[in-house]
Amino acid sequence: MASGGYAELAVREVEALQVLPDGADFDAAVAMIGTGRTTMSILRTAQPTADDVVLVTSAAGGIGALAVQHARNIGATVVGAAGGAAKVAKVRKLGADVAVDYTAPYWAQSVREALDGRAVSLVLDGAGGEYGRAAFDLLGPGGRIIMYGREFGEHQFTSDDLLARALAANVALGPNLLKVPGGMRTLENEALAALADGSLRPLVGPPFALAEAAKAHAALENRETYGKVVLRPTP
Repeated sequence: MASGGYAELAVREVEALQVLPDGADFDAAVAMIGTGRTTMSILRTAQPTADDVVLVTSAAGGIGALAVQHARNIGATVVGAAGGAAKVAKVRKLGADVAVDYTAPYWAQSVREALDGRAVSLVLDGAGGEYGRAAFDLLGPGGRIIMYGREFGEHQFTSDDLLARALAANVALGPNLLKVPGGMRTLENEALAALADGSLRPLVGPPFALAEAAKAHAALENRETYGKVVLRPTP
């Protein structure tokens, strides 16, 4: 696997190849090698536990959907926030205890009411901007936020905001991803193992033909997609 472009054929070292897990299709495997390995890095950084109340933004995206599943699997209370009724329905189907539309007014208040006095202890934020800030404001004292994207803009909090509630902030990409022993290969192996044992299943949207790459990018930019977007070479 390589990053940075699309092609029907590529030349790679044998050591860079992965074996397709039994029973897995290519779309799911591609999603886990890419989106899945990033999710593994996020989970290593976040270390969620059964005692956590986990809020996942962009929860109908490729990473968010896997994060929701993992948090559900370990017994945490899971809040998934996504944009629009259709995506919220997918988040609910993934097993979130609370699923909300963060494009709706007062969505954060809806989360507070649904949690009935419990505070969010962990935010996994791929949104940034105003939605990331609203998620940040839901954290209780001692909570933590792990940032892995900023789809809606820069993260809007300061060191003073962290100090006021003894919060911790970290980033799951860049150096934190690269310092994993064994590097990307380790994360890919973990992601494919989760696919093989059924503990995680990537949310994959309708595939596009490779010739439709521009159309796929337009759909992403217009927020018309969900889960992982996959391009298929023409047979």
